[in-house]
Amino acid sequence: MSEYWLERTELLLGEEKLERLKSKSVLIVGLGGVGAYAAEMICRAGIGKMTLVDGDTVNITNINRQLPALHSTIGKPKADLIAERLKQINPEIQTFVINDFIEEQQIKELLTQGFDYVVDAIDTLTPKIHLIYHALQNNAKIVSSMGAGGKMDPTLVQIADFKKSYNCNLARFIRKRLRKLGINEGFPVVFSPEDVDKKAVVFTPTEQYKKSNVGTISYMPALFGIQCASKVIRDLVEYEL
Repeated sequence: MSEYWLERTELLLGEEKLERLKSKSVLIVGLGGVGAYAAEMICRAGIGKMTLVDGDTVNITNINRQLPALHSTIGKPKADLIAERLKQINPEIQTFVINDFIEEQQIKELLTQGFDYVVDAIDTLTPKIHLIYHALQNNAKIVSSMGAGGKMDPTLVQIADFKKSYNCNLARFIRKRLRKLGINEGFPVVFSPEDVDKKAVVFTPTEQYKKSNVGTISYMPALFGIQCASKVIRDLVEYEL
């Protein structure tokens, strides 16, 4: 076996499974603290195609936790920054960038492309509901990140079916909305049941896309993203414990 950048991955997975990853296409919606790390980990595993969706630009408050956020990247589109970074990791990866906060109709159209896996790393409720619902309606495999904000203990982060998530405010809100659409279970989520200190939450009713901001620590959104990536990769190579 010749020495190349995926040598260690091939040692672990074998040639057949590595080639399988190279043939797969993944959609990642939301490229903040969770989604950017998910994208990078999936890229470093050797995935062949990735569609990156985020309409936001880097803000100085992102620097404490988001992969593309540097003082030198403030004001630049997150999706473009991540696409450029992924190309530096794997020059052969095919990336497709959508610099937009996508609405329901756009989500429906996007999902007709037949992705092998969808990563939901959206941190606002309505588009998150739309993505989950329409992915399930299209029989697309999807993993969804619940709330990483306000959490500190990495040992409590876990992957489970949505119906088994608990003590997570974001999951609670999503559960109420999805129940009205006839969905109570059937897709994996990354979540932590750790209690959130109320002092870590401030309400922002004047913001367009968020009604509150939650305190965050550097490593927790990254861990959620890595957990999402692990689910994608393990499912695509049909890894079994």
